[in-house]
Amino acid sequence: MLEDTIIAISTPPGFGGLGIVRISGKRALAVAGRIFQAKNKPKKPFPVRRPVFGTIRDLERETALDEAFLTYFKAPRSYTKEDVVELSSHGSPAVLEVILRLGTGAGARLAQPGEFTLRAYLNGRLDMLQAEAVNDLIRSVSLTQARISSRQLGGSLSRRIFRLRGKLIALLSRVEAGLEFPEEKLRTGAPADRRTIDSLAAEVERLVAGYEAGRALREGLTLAITGRTNVGKSTLFNALLEEDRAIVTPFPGTTRDFLREKLVIDDILFHLVDMAGLGKPAHPVEKKGIARGQKIAREADGLLVVLDASRKESGEDERLVRKYRAKKMLLVFNKSDLPEKVDRRMIRALAGGSPSIDVSALKGRNIDKLRAAIRGHFAPGPVKEEDVILHARQKDLLQAILEALRRAAGLLAKGHSAELYAEEIRSCLALVGELTGQVRIDEVIDDIFGRFCVGK
Repeated sequence: MLEDTIIAISTPPGFGGLGIVRISGKRALAVAGRIFQAKNKPKKPFPVRRPVFGTIRDLERETALDEAFLTYFKAPRSYTKEDVVELSSHGSPAVLEVILRLGTGAGARLAQPGEFTLRAYLNGRLDMLQAEAVNDLIRSVSLTQARISSRQLGGSLSRRIFRLRGKLIALLSRVEAGLEFPEEKLRTGAPADRRTIDSLAAEVERLVAGYEAGRALREGLTLAITGRTNVGKSTLFNALLEEDRAIVTPFPGTTRDFLREKLVIDDILFHLVDMAGLGKPAHPVEKKGIARGQKIAREADGLLVVLDASRKESGEDERLVRKYRAKKMLLVFNKSDLPEKVDRRMIRALAGGSPSIDVSALKGRNIDKLRAAIRGHFAPGPVKEEDVILHARQKDLLQAILEALRRAAGLLAKGHSAELYAEEIRSCLALVGELTGQVRIDEVIDDIFGRFCVGK
């Protein structure tokens, strides 16, 4: 596969001022040379890293397709560490597709999703952590996520993991040297080993703890709006989004299915879900919508439980609050612009201490305060950006490392033989190898790069 020369459009679908087609492989320059003609032929054809102006030509039809720039990146000083050529033309999808067709006709093959970055990884340009950061940066939904991903692409997380690896190797070397050559008195002693293990465990634990913040930034948190029919859930949904996304009527049961939209509050992504109201369904479709809503509520990261403050609480309200009191929820007393009839104290007691806020979704009252309450209650607490990790794969491997270190500390504390806890340290090194991609697992590689867009 690495012997092929690959080609792909590297700019997003749609119309734009510029579009880029990227070619990588041993024959990248030869392929580009067959479809590109420089306007003023340079002394040395296609100088490195200097754009050359010319035209894309269809040699079979002997016609010029478009004006373009060709930029040549000579191996190994390129993104993939192979010869890379970028053709920059006008950003018409039709033009870019023809360039792609001309390139494949000239000897290149269409690239698979993520194949350029896969080659960068396989050729040693990036490790696995940096490769994952490439995709994170492309798909960033907030400035904070983009900043974290950019640092990790630059190697911040990789350097941290390699420092951890170096400390593990030093510890294991001391333990094994003491076992192999006891007469040399190379061992530093159990207390010193325990201090080292505890220090390493604390470092890994900080990263594991940073995953929840990373998940909130990368994947977002699902926040379901639930409550009885006609309490104003859809009006609240629209007010939070600042657009009329859900249909609102004075008639109960208007929302029969669920709506899902993205809401970003202070760089944290929430997937806001408006669902059918709870109550006696008047139609089989509404009944199915209620069942779907209950499933979403059970699986959501958090709930906005909406109550009508202008009406006395019903048995349905009480059952709803009691049912979800074990989940993370925020009580929203809606219609606070009307005379109050709900028993707040009783509802708060049923909710087991969950916070509450008064709003009027119709009048827009306290909506900004509600957004702040959502951010404060549901988003992870403050975490240093350098401690944030963005992937479940990374978290799972770090968790396994942490557990191995804890087992090693336990064995050491109980006075077991050094051979036993040395084996746990050795297992940590294998896990670090998986984390950085030094230990290659084909299924993991396919999964990671399969999620990339074509052209990157």
